[in-house]
Amino acid sequence: MIEIKNIEKSFGDNKVLKGISTIFETGKTNLIIGQSGSGKTVLLKSLLGIHTPEVGTISFDGRIYSELSDDDKRALRTEIGMVFQGSALFDSMTVEENVGFPLRMFSNKTAAEIKERADFVIQRVNLTNAHHKKPSELSGGMQKRVAIARAIVNNPKYLFCDEPNSGLDPKTAILIDNLIQEITQEYNITTVINSHDMNSVMEIGQKIILLKEGLLAWEGTNKEIFKTDNEAIVDFVYSSNLFKKIRKAQNKEEQQ
Repeated sequence: MIEIKNIEKSFGDNKVLKGISTIFETGKTNLIIGQSGSGKTVLLKSLLGIHTPEVGTISFDGRIYSELSDDDKRALRTEIGMVFQGSALFDSMTVEENVGFPLRMFSNKTAAEIKERADFVIQRVNLTNAHHKKPSELSGGMQKRVAIARAIVNNPKYLFCDEPNSGLDPKTAILIDNLIQEITQEYNITTVINSHDMNSVMEIGQKIILLKEGLLAWEGTNKEIFKTDNEAIVDFVYSSNLFKKIRKAQNKEEQQ
């Protein structure tokens, strides 16, 4: 579980996060959504320790990050997996080498143990016959699977995903969403996803927070999002005619 209490973050005179408090639950896919400039990227980077809030606290299962020693912060970072927007794979490395990289950097495992663990997670994300291929030989969806495998190779307690469906076709995006949710539940990970993809919200939004102008404007689930009259949600979600039709159909169903 990750608990945020009243965090504020400014850059010069620009206050980007304005007293946000929420809880990201373990074993669930927690989504951060919002329009460009809403503060969602700054919030994600604050959770990762890249930005330091001026006010408030961020706790990882009771451990307040700002109160940890440097050694404890380094230890905490080994419990974190990250899926970057552009996958961020090493072009010169094979799939197996990319996936094993965190273990070579942050563990004392032998080369044989690293290969065994890398092979296991490569199979877990449903990549076959790709161990010795380079990223340039893979499709966008396959590259994203490699990025997920690398993020979970070290058995993280916390998984952060920055726009994991960026650049993917809708069918592949759904497959990646389902894979992230399966892994979250299977390994009981606290997963936080920064997303603008409303299909992801609908499919895997077990906990959703909407940021607007640096404020937490709404939080709930993918089931509740279609029922709320919250103005920020209505503006963000239902600007699409498709979602207006979905909501109208759901309301009609409930009245029957």
